[in-house]
Amino acid sequence: MARRQLTRRQSWRIEKIQEERAARAAKRESRLIEELEGGDLGPERTGLVIAHFGVQVEVEADDGDWTGQVCRCHLRANLPALVTGDRVVWRAGNQGGGVIVAQLPRRSELCRPDMRGQLKPVAANVDQIVIVFAPLPEPHANLIDRYLVAAEHAGIHPLLLLNKADLVNEENAAGLDALLATYKRLGYPLLEVSARQGAGMQELQAALDGHVSVFVGQSGVGKSSLVNSLLPGVDTRVGALSEQTGKGMHTTTTARLFHFPGGGELIDSPGIREFGLGHVSRADVEAGFIEFRDLLGHCRFRDCRHDREPGCALLKALEEGRIQPQRMASYRHILASLPEPEY
Repeated sequence: MARRQLTRRQSWRIEKIQEERAARAAKRESRLIEELEGGDLGPERTGLVIAHFGVQVEVEADDGDWTGQVCRCHLRANLPALVTGDRVVWRAGNQGGGVIVAQLPRRSELCRPDMRGQLKPVAANVDQIVIVFAPLPEPHANLIDRYLVAAEHAGIHPLLLLNKADLVNEENAAGLDALLATYKRLGYPLLEVSARQGAGMQELQAALDGHVSVFVGQSGVGKSSLVNSLLPGVDTRVGALSEQTGKGMHTTTTARLFHFPGGGELIDSPGIREFGLGHVSRADVEAGFIEFRDLLGHCRFRDCRHDREPGCALLKALEEGRIQPQRMASYRHILASLPEPEY
């Protein structure tokens, strides 16, 4: 059954109720912190946020005798919002639990839009974004390119991953081959796996080791199945495709960090249909298409929009086959989705 669209008033009411609940939770949390700090707290230690539960987080200690131990911690009110992957300074309480006293600088952050369309971080210190797609639901180059632009903008290394490779057949093989060929020519790393059959999973594990990775992609592409295969014993719910739409229903609800045996980590984050790129400029989008980089600045007109202007370096490259039509179409589609001042 298709989801019912909420009216603006309904969305406002839901948001107001959530804000009131958050305020009540913050008051309770403040009282708990006062109780904790009223007693003796342990020395300051560093740790890693491995899960986020509203006004509390789970912190894994990474120094001294506490290394590897997990503690549920409260957040001081003067701290910025924390997300999974953040490194923090915390102090343990005598009666269990602890208090976060500082957030350490982030190397990177991954964001998505909230109900208001404003970008909020969902994961921190990620250095590899695994863009997952599959034969079903049908992959769209525009969505993949949005992920790539966002990864380039955030300075995070992308890895393209075709899951459910066992579903490739005579009907979809040609289209998939053409799609993959485009990204291979651009030099993007690309793997083909089947979480269900196990094909290619060792190569994927090797690509994940030593990195802090996050899986992104539209729902139904098998992100939860991949996590279950990579981390046996971790029960991430798996959702089926909607028979009406051919799209999946999101199943993961809380961002959590897991450790791989080879030393890398995975942040299993809630499904993201598409990145919010409203915060980027036209120049950021252009820089996100790596084949444009050597051409930018070589158009006849400084304010060239690469549409129909004479002397456009990008249009010339498109005619000569150095830019693929699919990529140019994605570029224009992304620009059209930006707020008017940025376009």
